[in-house]
Amino acid sequence: MGLGPKLDSVLERIGLSTMEVDQRLTYLEWSEEDGRHLHGRAAELEGCHQRFIEQLYDHLRHYPPLGAILSEPATLARLKCSQFEYYRQLWDAPQDADYVRDRLRIGLVHQQVGVELKWYLGAYRLYLDQMLADLIGDAPEAKTYASLLKRVFFDMSLAIDTYGAAQRQALEDSEARFARALRGANDGIWDWDLGNDRLYVSERWARMLGLTRDNLGEGSTSWFARVHPDDLPGLRKAIDAHLRGSSALLSHEYRIRQRDGNYLWVLARGVVTDGRMAGSQTDISQHKASEHQLSHAARHDPLTGLGNRLRLDELLRQALMRQHRPGARESGLLFIDLDRFKLINDSLGHAVGDRVLVEVSQRLLRCLRPGDHLARFGGDEFVVLLDDLASLCDAEQVAQRMLDCLRQPLHVDGRTLVVSASIGITGLMTDGQAIDTLQAADLALYRAKEAGKAQYARFSLELQAEAQRRLDLESALAQALRREEFSLHYQPIVRLDSDSPHWEAVEVLLRWKHDGQSVSPLDFIPALEESGEIVPVGDWVLRQACRQTALWQGQGYRDLYCSVNLSSRQLQQPGFAARVQQILAESGLSPRSLVLEITESLLMQDGAETLACLRELAAEGVRLALDDFGTGYSSLGYLKRYPLHILKVDRSFITRVPDDPELSAICRAIIGLGHSLGLEVVAEGVERQEHLDFLRAEGCRHAQGFLFSKPLAPEQLFQTRVEHQR
Repeated sequence: MGLGPKLDSVLERIGLSTMEVDQRLTYLEWSEEDGRHLHGRAAELEGCHQRFIEQLYDHLRHYPPLGAILSEPATLARLKCSQFEYYRQLWDAPQDADYVRDRLRIGLVHQQVGVELKWYLGAYRLYLDQMLADLIGDAPEAKTYASLLKRVFFDMSLAIDTYGAAQRQALEDSEARFARALRGANDGIWDWDLGNDRLYVSERWARMLGLTRDNLGEGSTSWFARVHPDDLPGLRKAIDAHLRGSSALLSHEYRIRQRDGNYLWVLARGVVTDGRMAGSQTDISQHKASEHQLSHAARHDPLTGLGNRLRLDELLRQALMRQHRPGARESGLLFIDLDRFKLINDSLGHAVGDRVLVEVSQRLLRCLRPGDHLARFGGDEFVVLLDDLASLCDAEQVAQRMLDCLRQPLHVDGRTLVVSASIGITGLMTDGQAIDTLQAADLALYRAKEAGKAQYARFSLELQAEAQRRLDLESALAQALRREEFSLHYQPIVRLDSDSPHWEAVEVLLRWKHDGQSVSPLDFIPALEESGEIVPVGDWVLRQACRQTALWQGQGYRDLYCSVNLSSRQLQQPGFAARVQQILAESGLSPRSLVLEITESLLMQDGAETLACLRELAAEGVRLALDDFGTGYSSLGYLKRYPLHILKVDRSFITRVPDDPELSAICRAIIGLGHSLGLEVVAEGVERQEHLDFLRAEGCRHAQGFLFSKPLAPEQLFQTRVEHQR
């Protein structure tokens, strides 16, 4: 900064306004007459001033601090000339702003060249002493006044030193507080002279990098050269934005290279003022490490350490972007779901289940190449993202490798377990397609599960169409009961051992007509089961069947009973037995006139609860039939444990008798078993005379099938009744 700007700064700092100058002069009782007195004697004193200047500089030579400054003849001559001009103005210059400014300039020059205030004041005392002699001469009190001047100027120097020392002490205390605050804040300080590109940094700033200030250059290059190449453009942009006034202050995070070559995360903050930018630098490496840990935790599964759904979404977006590049190869996604994993959790506990999941994740990782990604999607589901595939057939090879690896025995807590999985495979779905990648892989996984588990399946558009059809089906089913789209058909169950076979019962069959079209029970019954709608629909079926049977009994078919198929979901509902009793009471049907058909798979789902509910129903007089016997687990223990009354032989056995000897032997055994246990046996699927002859020969007393009647609406059943007379 030049002398002019510095002088302006001193003026501003002192606060020498016109009012301040006037106040000082008033305090000194200065008047225009004082100016005239000085002006009137100025010319005659010029010689006195010349002599005094010579005497003064000769006197100053004897003091080493000043002698060093006065050793150069050219400097000495310039100082004498300036000194003479100074005294001339003291006597002759007007008392205006220029006078004040010039006096401050002289003081600033002396300060810059290193003249301490005590020498400056001492020179004033010598000058006044000389002026006293020249103006008053040998007056009696002149020597006394000269002595007084010496004492007064000495006291003035002490007073000024005291003021200065106190101000310096206050400044040092302030600087010490600032230094302590900086140490507490652990920040480094920097000051950048933009015009001259000179950079000052504090010791703390340098120590952050393992350096000293001497190791750093004076220009901004020493700063920017250490900024991480990836972060330098952002830092320069932030600085430029602040210099343009686009931001109130500079605040930017970046990495800077330390002495050992490692990078440190720092936060630079600063403001620009009068061509200088100054601020602080804060070590935020711990904050960044914590931030990284939080980010990692948000994107990774804590159990397996694999990426989670959030991380998978990021990887999928990146893979889709790569797919748009010229020459990009195929990418594939595998959706993996462990088969029957719930059984492990339920039987061995979640702690063992967690260890199994960790081991499974490690096995899956061993099947992948570097660059492939495995994520835990949730629970026992995993997703694999395969990149750079020649074709999607490569993904099938990876899937098979995983299936083979998972089949190997797994040892946990002294137990040997075997885990299998189902896998859905798809390529990446680009934007604009009707289905996203995860949805496609999930549909393929569903197909693998349906096909029997422990295998993989590939996505196809047919799977999507099938899924849409299932969705439409379930949506329509959810409203079918309210729209009264369901109806019941009844198929007669015939008594065979009398002279004239007659209808003894009816099996109740649910039918659905949607938008004027009949929907196959093979399609909508599983959908009802899966969605849970089977519970309200099953209650409706039971209520309608009981009312209709009671109505028929009132019309003369007093011994007729109805047989209603029961869903496992219905049986698992709390208070189901009580609800059956309520429906029977409302309809007026006797419990003996109701048969509930259950399957073997239903008996396996919850032994204790199922057994309690069935026993409660049987105790009320409701009869129980075991449907499709022989197609499931065929456990003879069920026949003895559960309160069964009727055994129904599945139609798959009946349709091929008597032509198939093995099936004929099985049917014969089932009929004999039922009779031995005191159970009624009903044969399903009787369609030919040969079937009927075989059943009669084996002593089967009940049958149903198209040979007698197809399922009919209630209003048609007895109107078109034609019993088989054989």
